[in-house]
Amino acid sequence: MDVKFDPPTVSETKLNFLKAYSRPIPSIYNSVLQELIVQQHLMRYKKSYRYDPVFALGFVTVYDQLMEGYPIDEDSDAIFKAYINALKEDPDQYRVDAQKLEDWARVQNSTSLIEFSSREGEVEGFLKDIAERAGGKGDFSYSRFFAVGLFRLLELANAMEPTILEKLCASLNVNKRSVDRDLDVYRNLLSKLVQAKELLKEYIDREKKKREERTEPQKANEAITKCLGQDRTFDMITS
Repeated sequence: MDVKFDPPTVSETKLNFLKAYSRPIPSIYNSVLQELIVQQHLMRYKKSYRYDPVFALGFVTVYDQLMEGYPIDEDSDAIFKAYINALKEDPDQYRVDAQKLEDWARVQNSTSLIEFSSREGEVEGFLKDIAERAGGKGDFSYSRFFAVGLFRLLELANAMEPTILEKLCASLNVNKRSVDRDLDVYRNLLSKLVQAKELLKEYIDREKKKREERTEPQKANEAITKCLGQDRTFDMITS
């Protein structure tokens, strides 16, 4: 008897996130996080979805880019855990697998990167499994985060030539046109984030300057009042 596929709603996932992390999140970060969690919920609960480390690397890359410069580092980690837990997945697995792929990619080159299928190793095993599933031998659900994960591998291996991405996509049985499209979306997102963070920094600097300008007269008034008070005290003592 087949088990009924009964995924949670987007609202339930968002509510789980808010329950796990109830502190206020600045709007510049929160608006993007809310959009991402909706997108990832839809990916996560496709019938064909199956977790894979390249997807994890892609999400971790996007998340870390988004949260770069977040006021409190500990909060950034807590938000990450709340986000992944809300999707009923393991945040530690995301981090561990992303780190494994990053460490692996740093010691690769253009040739070794696309020839993973001829070698043995844990990461090579991950990639072979993806290639088999994407080739029609199992469930594989392509996503934008997967595309970002591939881009990150190329970036760390110093293999940014367009032909290398094309060969890697072919080795993994992934449509390069889809990858190119989603990488353009990712680059646009990063550009908007940089602009938004610059505007936020300018706003914070302006507000800080205004507070300082308001505080200076107040401090001067307090000093004068204190001085006059001391004079009155002196008069009372000497009168």
